[in-house]
Amino acid sequence: MDLATLVGLIAGALTTVSFFPQVIKTWKTRSTRDFSFGMLILLLTGILVWIGYGLLIDSLPVILANIVTFALLSIILAFKIIYR
Repeated sequence: MDLATLVGLIAGALTTVSFFPQVIKTWKTRSTRDFSFGMLILLLTGILVWIGYGLLIDSLPVILANIVTFALLSIILAFKIIYR
């Protein structure tokens, strides 16, 4: 593994893991009032584009980080729908 891939994996892991506390807090409090549907939909769409970009350039860090981020944000969106 080259240095660029390693740095990308570390950066992707750190930024992706940052969503875990929000998922846990949202699950515990059952409150999603501070999230707008528009922001969640735009962010999820952007993440899908990043996944596509990662596939186009064959970048494992970009692909993995954004797949996990997409999953975490999808959970938050599901909470937003369930806990209205």
